[in-house]
Amino acid sequence: MGTGISLVFSDRSDIGRRRSNNQDSKAVVPPVSAEHYGSRGWLFLVADGMGAHAAGELASAIAAEQVPLVYAKTPDRPPPLALRKAIEQINAEIHARGESMPEFRGMGTTCTTLVLVPQGAVIGHVGDSRAYRMRGNSIDQLTRDHSLVWELEAAGGLPRGPTASAIPKNIITRSMGPHAAVDVDLEGPFPVAQGDLFLLCSDGLSGQVSDEEIGLFAAGLEPAEATAALVGLALVRGGPDNITVILARAGSQEATPPAGADAIEITSSHPARQAAVPWHWLVAAAVSLFAALLLSPSSELTRSASAGMQTLMSVACAGLVLLAVGLALIASLNAFLPWGRQERLLAPGERFGRGPYRTYDCTPRAGLLEGVIASIESAADGLAPPDCDRTLAILARARRHAAAGAFPAALQACCEAIAIYSRTVEAARSGETVRVAPPDAPSPPPSTA
Repeated sequence: MGTGISLVFSDRSDIGRRRSNNQDSKAVVPPVSAEHYGSRGWLFLVADGMGAHAAGELASAIAAEQVPLVYAKTPDRPPPLALRKAIEQINAEIHARGESMPEFRGMGTTCTTLVLVPQGAVIGHVGDSRAYRMRGNSIDQLTRDHSLVWELEAAGGLPRGPTASAIPKNIITRSMGPHAAVDVDLEGPFPVAQGDLFLLCSDGLSGQVSDEEIGLFAAGLEPAEATAALVGLALVRGGPDNITVILARAGSQEATPPAGADAIEITSSHPARQAAVPWHWLVAAAVSLFAALLLSPSSELTRSASAGMQTLMSVACAGLVLLAVGLALIASLNAFLPWGRQERLLAPGERFGRGPYRTYDCTPRAGLLEGVIASIESAADGLAPPDCDRTLAILARARRHAAAGAFPAALQACCEAIAIYSRTVEAARSGETVRVAPPDAPSPPPSTA
């Protein structure tokens, strides 16, 4: 089964360059023991809040704190159902909080939650935050965006040409909080192989960094380096939104057993209940028996009836006696035969959802790296002269490495240049005297090479 202790992860959240507060929240809950890993596994969560004032920040914080707690306290349900129940329950709490105070009315949050258990990777998802898996040179988007753009695309109504770019990409069609009930997408279980990378992020990252670039950095660097570089690249491209990313690399202990997830049934276990007297069944049996006595052939009521009615009353009496016996038997079985059962949720080979929804090639290549280099080069114009000169020299080295096919070295050089820009942004936030381009300066679009 494994103990779930070989996983390596890194998480990072940044306010971005245009927001006054960070409405993103995140959570990482590791298993405390091998037994806990077998039942609950690792849990990762990213939530992106929405709402005026501090409403969005509060909504995402509630989701990040309470969803893991409810999930952990639902041991009688398998991970997929426990995850769905947790999101549904906390959705109701966020909605109630929003309805209780005018300034919080309508507040909401996305919620993308990944659990890694022996059966594989399972996702509970609402909104447009994303979960990815990287394996080899491919990056798979395991979640479906609940956004206007994705809904139009799924319905075949997404226009082509210049009109398509005019559709707002930040309009989401489903979130936690605005309504008392929420429809939760479940995805998986996806079999986990040693070395698989799972990344959760808010749209502050996916809106500025292409899927291929996400896979390039995540697969080519250690998790801590990759999260820093990805957040930094989003800042290089303007950082218009809060940016949150969690990256986890599965080790040997998190790999799905050799038989594979397709050979594993996911069942719902219901523990044996305590014996209790089922009074409602006993009362019904007593009422039936009393009615049978009233209609028995020896009763005064029956003797005073006509011959035809006596026959009907005798038949009714017999039926009521049988009903009373049956109810008493049901009561006995319920009271004195405690039970436990398992309900099959997924047969071998079955999954929740239809993911992955998109797959991209993130193989390191010169065109893909050039998109990153060009973005950093453009942003470097806003740096102080020493930092600008140093950044341009590093980027020149990155280009040489890329041209020679030394892509790991080129990627590391890009990380060095991104780190210089990130430190400049941090210094500007702390009030140090630095020069950095204003956040509304134009920046190249994410590379799709």
